[in-house]
Parts: sequence; structure tokens; C-alpha cells
Amino acid sequence: MIRVGMMIGDRYEILERIGTGGMSDVYKAKDHKLNRHVAVKVLKQEFSENTNFVSKFRVEAQAAASLMHPNIVNVYDVGEDNGVYYIVMELVEGITLKKYIEKKARLSVREAVSIAIQACMGIEAAHNNHIIHRDIKPQNIIISKDGKVKVTDFGIAKAATSNTITSNVMGSVHYTSPEQARGGYSDEKSDIYSMGITLFEMLTGRVPFNGETTVAIAIKHIQEPMPSPREFVPEIPVSVEQIVLKCTQKSPDRRYHTMAALIEDLKRALMSPDEDFVRIENPDESMATRAVSDRERGEIKKQSKKKESSGEEIRLKKNTPPKKKKTVVYEEDDEEEEYEDEDSRMERITTVLAVIGAVLIGCAVIFLVGRAVGIFDFGQESEQVTMIAVENMTEEEAVKALTELGLKPEVTYAVSDSVEVGKVISADVKEGAIVSGGSRVVLTVSGREETAEDGIPVPDVEGFLEAEATATLTNNGFTAEKSEGYSDTVEKGRVISQTPAGGSSAAPGTAVSIVISQGPDLNSKVVMPDIIGMDPDLAISTLVENGLMVGEQRDMSDDDPAMTGKVCYASYTAGALVEPGTTIDIGISTGPASTTYMYQDAIQSPAVAEPGCGYQEGSECQITITGQSGAEYLNTTVRTFPYTSVNIHGIPSEDPAGLITYTFEVEEAPRTEVGENGETVTVPGGKSQKVVQVTVFFTPEG
Repeated sequence: MIRVGMMIGDRYEILERIGTGGMSDVYKAKDHKLNRHVAVKVLKQEFSENTNFVSKFRVEAQAAASLMHPNIVNVYDVGEDNGVYYIVMELVEGITLKKYIEKKARLSVREAVSIAIQACMGIEAAHNNHIIHRDIKPQNIIISKDGKVKVTDFGIAKAATSNTITSNVMGSVHYTSPEQARGGYSDEKSDIYSMGITLFEMLTGRVPFNGETTVAIAIKHIQEPMPSPREFVPEIPVSVEQIVLKCTQKSPDRRYHTMAALIEDLKRALMSPDEDFVRIENPDESMATRAVSDRERGEIKKQSKKKESSGEEIRLKKNTPPKKKKTVVYEEDDEEEEYEDEDSRMERITTVLAVIGAVLIGCAVIFLVGRAVGIFDFGQESEQVTMIAVENMTEEEAVKALTELGLKPEVTYAVSDSVEVGKVISADVKEGAIVSGGSRVVLTVSGREETAEDGIPVPDVEGFLEAEATATLTNNGFTAEKSEGYSDTVEKGRVISQTPAGGSSAAPGTAVSIVISQGPDLNSKVVMPDIIGMDPDLAISTLVENGLMVGEQRDMSDDDPAMTGKVCYASYTAGALVEPGTTIDIGISTGPASTTYMYQDAIQSPAVAEPGCGYQEGSECQITITGQSGAEYLNTTVRTFPYTSVNIHGIPSEDPAGLITYTFEVEEAPRTEVGENGETVTVPGGKSQKVVQVTVFFTPEG
């Protein structure tokens, strides 16, 4: 049970739960070793004893840990603590794209395309590592507070190391591809389809297909034509419309072949939105059988005639004595007869090919239908086996029994007071569990702590300085093998990762591989383009083409009249190296600024401003500074004078002067008054509010 305040892995302190999913919960935590906040994804308790779910969770960790990209939520650590399986990830402060769309109803074309470009860059990095996300949707795309777009939750991603990947319908059915809905093969083009649906939702504020059940929606993805986003938002440019339609073609072969091609068209759509440059291929047309025309048939006959003539000539030359010539005469009647034979032969060939084609098509249809209803499995799923009891077996007996069962045993060691040394304490798969053949089973075997024959714990040196890590490993009986790597999060000279992992067991003298951080990889940085003086639209396109995100756009004054209406400010200097996807704020000139004023003088005590006003030094006094227009530029309460913390700039030209107003309380002394009957009455003293105002002139800024 995860609770706030508990420690996981002796390192991560759980602070609060920030999200939940079907298989796992996500918590905000503090990494005490590196003193930073992280997100920890924990497999839910009800699934932690299920071998299949644990296996999926491990696959997720391995897939996500291999990725490192500015547009992907990075994974820092993976582990298990007392049956709690967890993944430590980068903590991204922001909102999901789904909530962002709901908040804005729908996004502008420029904003939607810019977000899509960044998301596609992250997915492209995964595809380049042979990893398919298979659950692309707005809920799995996060927009951080600084405007960066990050793809997260590779929960059902799987390394595409085999020739094909089979999958059932996974993820949200609103975004699933037709091939996933059929339960067939899925590849990179399935992610492209889901990205097209996500772009459709950004542009229109709705999904293209809806229904009362998930099955009804899935059938629409398979059968119904994709609606155009321009049906709902007519002002969407033709290029963006065509990009969406090409991404969401029913046939994967008609979609973009790669994310890189999709990104290229998205960038072009930013610069030329009304240009019709998107082309949707139709492989069926290019590969279809078609009738041979009379002209083509004649050409075939001529080519055939030439080949036979040349063959006859070769045979004649081969059989003719040297230096003797022999003339070959072709009769016209023979030629016509040959043409007729050729016609008959072509007709027979065409008929045979048509029959063969029809048979092949029929077989393919029967196969696809049969596989869809489960008739043709062909052993796609691994053989299922039942886990046996291995507790108190010797290590050799357990390994042999599991191997014969078709499983892959792995052995770790632990000290036990109740189990004899060399015998199995437990297995991570419970007796009676149904698992797939070839599944890994981790055996925990009893071993002596004082002898290192069964392995000793490997120290965790991640985050250590290089020298410190080497010394720690050496002192614990291991050797260090060092390599270098880049990291945006781990300081230069510290350990990024280690193999074997800290806390695992290994034989004394084992070489532990450690990766030493060289700091950020500057070669992966983007050079900030020079956009000063550009028109805003051109500047935005230039930033997007260079993989950067456009942030706040605000109007500001500039002394150069020629800069009016052009970009006069950027939050990064031209030529600076920045991360891909960095948000760039820009300023657009409104022309030279009008005269403004400032006030930086010290404010004296009310007793100095108006002697005899009754102010007692050290007592509380409220100070306000207002202009002639009534605008308030300062409102504070002080006890000490002179008050020197005054630094007001940008006072508009309509307020060259103003008032300093002091408001404070004064003590009134007791006084005597004559009552109604003529007697003397003493009125006790009290507190009353006093207001003192002083005119002040502001200084022009120049």
C-alpha cells in the first residue's frame, strides 16, 4: 500500500498522488539522492501478483528507459521494493493536451500544427529506436508550463525487434487505427493514424467517430469514411485538411510512410497553408491488373519477333561453317500464322493469370476472415504452462524443473534463517499461475552472508562522482568499467547509470559498468535563428522550422521607426544553443515609445512633511503614491523613515506629477468639557486616523 511519506527504494519519498491509470498510479516524489522532484509510476497492488501484468510493466520500463528526447517524458530509474514495482520519470508540470483542448474548445491552426510537430518529433525518436507507442492520444501528450510538448505513457509500447507486431485493440478506441481495431498487425503507421485523429481533435474540438459502445466506434474506424475537418471548421487550410486525411487513411500503405515525412509536410503547411501539396498514394491502382491495349500488344509481338529472329540467327550462325553465308527468307503467310499463334498464346496466358489471381484473392479473403474469427491462429500465442511449486527444492533441481517446463529461470540469493543454504526460498511466480512458455521466473535461493560464493550485493553508485563511485565499487569487491555519455539532468562527472543495478547480487570481482555524464550533448542543441526585423509570420515559421516553440507574443515600443510591425525582441539571442522544443517569446514593435516618468527619491517621515501632524516615529504608516490621473503606483505600510525602497518606472506621460499620501493613527490627550448642567467633564484620550498629503513631481525617463 503506497502512502504519503513512505520511502521507495530507500531514495524516493512519496509526496502526493497526481494521477491514476488502468494498471498504475502516479505519485509526485522527492529524490533524496539527487535532491529533485520526480514522478513515480507504481503498479497497482491488485496487479502486482499477476505475472502477466508484471511482465507488461517491465516491458514498459525497458521500452521507455531506452528513449531520451526533449519531446518525450524521460525515465530515470526502474525498480522493485518489497513487491512494489515502480518506474521513476521526469516530473512535468503542466496539463494534458486533452484538458488544453477542453479549456480552449478548439485550437488555432497554427497552434495545433506547432503542437503536432513537437509531438511527432518525440514519436519519431521512438520509431527510430524501433519502439511503437500504440496509444497516441491527447491524454498522453503533456504541455508543460514553459510550452514544451512531451509524449508520455509508453504503457503498451513494445520494441519492434521481430518482423511484425501483433496486438489486440488497445488504448482509447477513439484514436485507434483500423488495423488495431481488427486485432491485426500494428506498426509505426498505426501511430501516424492516431496522430492524425489527435490533430483532427485539436483543429475541431471533437473526435471524428463516436458511438454508444467501444465496439461501435471501432467498427466506424474500420468501415466509415473519415470526415474532413473542414466540415466542422471551414477556415482550416487545404494543406492541413489533406495532412489529416492522409494520416487517417484506412490502408496503412496510403498513409505517411514515416513520421519524418509527416513532420516535413506539417512544417510546410505552416509556411504555405493554402498550397495543395499533399499527395495521397494509391498502391492498389499502381499494382492493379489492367487490359493490354492493341498498341501495347503490337509492341509485345514486335519484341517477341525480334527475339525469335535473333535466336534463329544465332542458331544458324552456330551451325554454319565459317565464311559461308546463308540467307533466311520469311514468307508473309508464315508471319501472319505466327502472329495468330502469338495472339492465341497471349489470350491463354491472360486467362490463366486471371484465374490464378482470382484464386489468390479468394484465399486471402478466406484467410483474413478466418483469422478475424479465430479459425486460423497458427500458434501465434505462446504455449501456456502452469507454474509448479519450487520452494525448498535445491537450486539445481528448481532450475532443471523450470527449464523442462519451458520457462527461463533466473537466480538471486538472500540470507534466510529458516531455509537451508542452497535451497529455494521463493519464486516471483506463484504456484498454479498460468504463464506463457519462455517467461522469466526469478528464484530467490538461500545463501550465506559471510561467504560470497552465491554473490554479494552491488552498491548503488548512480549520482556519485566518478572517483567516489570507483572507490565504492572497489572497496566492495568489484571492479569498475567506465564509459561516457551525455545527460541533461546528471551533472558532468557523475554516474548516469550502472550495470548490474545497485542492490542486485553479483559474484565478487564482477566488472560493474558505469556511465559517466559529460553534461548535455551540445550537438543535439538547436542554434537560435536571427529573427529580429522579420515579419511576425515569417519569424514564427522560422522558429518552427528549427524545432522551436513559439511562446508569448506581446507588443512593445522600439526607438527605430523602421521596426514598427516587425519582431524587435526574442527571449534568446541569435546564435545561442538551445534545446529542441524550447519556447521562444517574441516582441513586436509598436514604434517609438512616448515620454514616461520615474520616481526614485526617498520618502521622508510625515513629521518632516508636515511638522506638528502628531506622527510618532516607529508607529505604523500607510504610504500611497498616485498620479494626477488617479492611477496608483505605490501602496505599502512602513514603520521606519526615510523609506528608500522606491523604484517606480514607466509612469505614463499623463502623470508628470502626483501625491504622496500618508495615513496613520495619532494619540489624542484627555480633555475637559462643560456638560449640559454646567459641570466639568473629563473626556478620555483615544486614537484617531490622520491623513497627510504632499505633492511630488516625477522625473522624465530618457
